[in-house]
Amino acid sequence: MSKRIDVKKTYKLFIGGAFPRTESGRTYEVKNARGEFIANPCLASRKDLKDAVVAARAAHSGWSNATAYNRGQILYRIAEMLEGRRDQFVSEIIELAGVAPKKAQDEVDASIDLLVWYAGWTDKISALDGATNPVAGPYYNFTIPESLGVVGFIAPKKSALLGFVAGIAPIIASGNTVIALASESAPLPAMSLAEVIATSDVPAGVVNILTGKSAELAPWFASHMDIDGLDISGLDAKLVTEIKKSGAQNLKRIHSFKDISSPARILAFMESKTVWHPIGV
Repeated sequence: MSKRIDVKKTYKLFIGGAFPRTESGRTYEVKNARGEFIANPCLASRKDLKDAVVAARAAHSGWSNATAYNRGQILYRIAEMLEGRRDQFVSEIIELAGVAPKKAQDEVDASIDLLVWYAGWTDKISALDGATNPVAGPYYNFTIPESLGVVGFIAPKKSALLGFVAGIAPIIASGNTVIALASESAPLPAMSLAEVIATSDVPAGVVNILTGKSAELAPWFASHMDIDGLDISGLDAKLVTEIKKSGAQNLKRIHSFKDISSPARILAFMESKTVWHPIGV
C-alpha cells in the first residue's frame, strides 16, 4: 500500500468572525524545532490590518455595553473550549518549540487558568479602580473605568499560546476589542485559538488575529489613527522607539508588560469617566 500524503492544515487570518485569506496572497514558512517545514500561514498586509480595525471598531459598542458579568461568562467559555481541545494545543507546542510533553501541558493548563482568572476580574475591576468622590454640593460624584476602544497587541515569540492569551484576555475583559498579531515564528497556537473563539460566544470582531512579520506590521499598528492603544510586550526592543514615535500622532496608549496575570494589564487600556448626579430636592 502506498504511503498517504499528509493533508496540511491551511492557516488563514481571523477578521470579523471569519477566516479570510490575506488580500495580498502572500504566505511565509513556519518550521518546527527540528527545522522542518510545517505550515504556510498568511503574511498579513496593511489592507488586512485596516479590515481588522474596521471589524474591531464595529464590534466595540456592543461588546463594551455588554454587562461585565456577561463578558466574564464568555471568557470562561473560551477556557472551557480550550480545555476540550487541550491535546491539540499540547501537540502544536511540542512541534513548534521542541519542548517536553510536560512543559507543553503546563503551558496549555496555564493558558486555561489565565482565561479563568481574567474572567473573574471583569465584574470586579470597577471596584478596584472606581471611586466615590467627596464634593461640596448636592451631588453624587463617582468615577468608573470604561473601555478605551480598539487595542492592538504584538504577541511575544516565545510561549506562543500563553503569551498570546496573556495579551488578549485583559484587553477584551474590560470591553475593548483587539487586533492581535500572533507570534511570528510560532503562530499556529494563536490561529487554532481563533477556531476556539469563532465557535464560542465571542461576538464577531471582538477578537481579530493576524499572522505575519512584526517588523512590517507593527509600524502600521502604531500609525493607524483608529487604534487607541497598543500592547507591545512581544515587540523587538530595536523597534520600540520607532513605534512610540508613530503612536504619538494620535496619543495612542502604548504599554509593555512582564507579568502575565495582573489587573494592571486591564487598567492600562481603560479610561476614567466621572459622573455627576444630583441628590434631589
